[in-house]
Amino acid sequence: PATFALLLAGSLMMAWSVGGTLATVLVFLGAVTYGVVYTVWLKARSVWNIVIGGAAGSFAVLAGAAAAAPEQGPALGPVPVLLAGVLFLWTPPHFWSLAVTRCEDYRRAGIPMLPVVSEPAVWAPVIFCHVAVLVALSFLPLAFGMGPLYGAFAALGGLPFLLAAWRLLRAPGRQAAMRTFRASLAQFALLATGVILDGAARWAA
Repeated sequence: PATFALLLAGSLMMAWSVGGTLATVLVFLGAVTYGVVYTVWLKARSVWNIVIGGAAGSFAVLAGAAAAAPEQGPALGPVPVLLAGVLFLWTPPHFWSLAVTRCEDYRRAGIPMLPVVSEPAVWAPVIFCHVAVLVALSFLPLAFGMGPLYGAFAALGGLPFLLAAWRLLRAPGRQAAMRTFRASLAQFALLATGVILDGAARWAA
């Protein structure tokens, strides 16, 4: 608890000095969501633990956007909100896919991940639906100013992730789950790269 409190205090001071009030509030909400709501309350108690845990990462996206443009005041544009939504939806299938390959480890640890406590007929469709929605959502920033470079990276990462989740739905198993897990890593990396490169291209124009 003391270490968490010190890290939180340091993070809040940094957020305040760089991004102002909104960034500080968002960093605080993210830390509380992860450190208290997810880790202490839900992780070992609820099958939906990682769904709520995904919100912590979303707060980080929003805090970064607030710190990058503090002049916006208490408002954030639609693009960071959409990207936060993508990360929120990305987190569960990423960890559920891994849990399929590590069921016994999670079971021994007493962590009720969805694939640990349910059959493939339940968790495979849930993973696919999350992936389908997040991939669709990842293209919406194109309607709010993100350019074709971002769109290309969103497609390069999102479509293989969707295909892997579809194959997992059709034939649930450890190998298909690991392919989905790896596809999730690639999708996240490519999407982040697209955001960075698109922003750099617009800044240089």
